Amino acid sequence: MPDRRYRRLERGGSLEPMIVLAPADRRTAPGPVAGLVVAVLLGLGATAAGAAVPVIGAPVFAVLTGVALSPLLRRRAALWHPGLDFAKGRVLQFSVVLLGAQLSLGEAVSVGVDSLPVMLGTLAVCLALAAVLGRRLGIGRDLSTLIGVGTGICGASAIAAVTPTIRARSTDVAYAISTIFLCNIAAVLLFPPLGHALGLGQEAFGLFAGTAVNDTSSVVAAASTYGPTAAQHAVVVKLVRTLMIIPIVLALAATVRHRDGAAPAEARPARWRAAVALVPWFLVGFVLVAALNSAGLIPAAAHPPAHRAALVCIAVALAAIGLSTDVAGLRRAGPRPLLLGVMLWVAVSATSLGLQALTL
Repeated sequence: MPDRRYRRLERGGSLEPMIVLAPADRRTAPGPVAGLVVAVLLGLGATAAGAAVPVIGAPVFAVLTGVALSPLLRRRAALWHPGLDFAKGRVLQFSVVLLGAQLSLGEAVSVGVDSLPVMLGTLAVCLALAAVLGRRLGIGRDLSTLIGVGTGICGASAIAAVTPTIRARSTDVAYAISTIFLCNIAAVLLFPPLGHALGLGQEAFGLFAGTAVNDTSSVVAAASTYGPTAAQHAVVVKLVRTLMIIPIVLALAATVRHRDGAAPAEARPARWRAAVALVPWFLVGFVLVAALNSAGLIPAAAHPPAHRAALVCIAVALAAIGLSTDVAGLRRAGPRPLLLGVMLWVAVSATSLGLQALTL
């Protein structure tokens, strides 16, 4: 309890109460950087572990380590949460901006025109099934959305972009990341022998891996096993697929805006201001950075550091999400979200192969 003391006013003899924090209260006062420091340390450790075991990747190490340590932070949540919230918000959004440095808009257009039917088809099937199967399985809307965009677009990066837009809970993010991870492992192990059994060429397998594997590191791992041409094609397809984040996030932002209800007429901003507010700043930054890279204003030597910085930021943010996770909530969720993730992954894989057979 606070220590209540009194001081005498300069004029008059009355006493004025004054609240003084006791030592215990000072120790539990919120700190703006304490949680951020912990998230950064875990993120750096996860990045190192992901470099050593790229099949798993830094995002999975980060979120799982955070979840494992989260019970230790819940006793003094007020001390940690300001920094963790910053990591889950600004750091997460900044990582999306950095991903634009890996994309050339000219190359994206060239590859994207050829692979667009497959990419759009797999994405449409995935998002539609996520909504339908999520309701059938009794899974919350936000968790179904996260698993859907993670499976249909680009794993942890898509989840990172969507999380602040729909204001998803840490528990849902952690479960979605874990589900995507398990599907990635299965894809790395099963896709190369499946491609050989189906007689897929290098570029065909690259398109298959680029559209049906979720995380970039897993795309590289699966396609590199198949061959160097497959790996190169898969990475370009994967980067083009990343662009799908933009319309999906805009659509989700509009949905959330409609769901939350419009402001009263006297408080509504002008139409152009409302339109600008609908566009998340980090997606604008993503496109601008990609445009700068396409114009040759970002030197090739800066690409690897930018990519590593993006991975570190994602790892830091996901570590913060893991540290904020309610482990008991994960247990209550049960196996149904995992079942949804597996079903979506199988559907996307089958759709990718089927559309290739029909259109290429």
